[in-house]
Amino acid sequence: MTTPYPSTKTAIITGAGSPRGIGQDLARRLGGKGWNLGLIDRDIAGATDLAETLSREHGIQAVAVETDISDAAAVDRAGTIFEQKLPPVLAVVNIAGISDPTSFMDTDVVRWERVLKINATGTFLVTKRFVTGMVERQVGRIVSLSSTAAQSGGGTFSTAAYAASKAAIEGMTRGLALEIAKTGVTANAIAPAIIDTDIMGGTITEDRLDYFTSRLPVGRLGRVDEVSALIEFLIGPDAGYITGATLNINGGARIG
Repeated sequence: MTTPYPSTKTAIITGAGSPRGIGQDLARRLGGKGWNLGLIDRDIAGATDLAETLSREHGIQAVAVETDISDAAAVDRAGTIFEQKLPPVLAVVNIAGISDPTSFMDTDVVRWERVLKINATGTFLVTKRFVTGMVERQVGRIVSLSSTAAQSGGGTFSTAAYAASKAAIEGMTRGLALEIAKTGVTANAIAPAIIDTDIMGGTITEDRLDYFTSRLPVGRLGRVDEVSALIEFLIGPDAGYITGATLNINGGARIG
């Protein structure tokens, strides 16, 4: 028998420091709904300001920890801090990652391993740190950010190494979902296309806008709040029958 969805909720969000990022928008959304938050980012100033603001505005518990998600010891340290200062973790949302526009032919092993280590290994380490507690409590939600690039072999900005890292996240998510399916813990991935953040080599300015929107059937960029809304549903009480899935949120960039 799995545990009922709890009323006291804590979410761990990686990549929460960027003011225009999905992680920060999600933190604001969840904080306004009463979620306690563990925020992870290498930009500790942005994450700390956000934690303090959300704690003050919504009366929640929010803690920010500077963490390199590709470093197992750093992730473990962050996990220990969150476990000491926050209620039990109900959800983990893996958003932190890097892009890379280098072509396959120009990618050397150092660049390849950097992209894979941050995007794929980082997602693995954060998930691994918290999933054991979820399984023990028999309730939990894990959502990891993939990309349309994982299905297309590359995107409008990033190419092979990035696509491989995101495909690895999808494969890991499916394998984990099968392994823990009977425990009350779900694991899913979402695959955005072009979202209006700074990961595409910086802000998408007017001079670059036509290039990106021309590749989107809906004719516009995706918004961070649209991605956050999907994540909120997937970590919520009504998504317990969804696991091992990759949900596209891509403006029609890839259908099927």
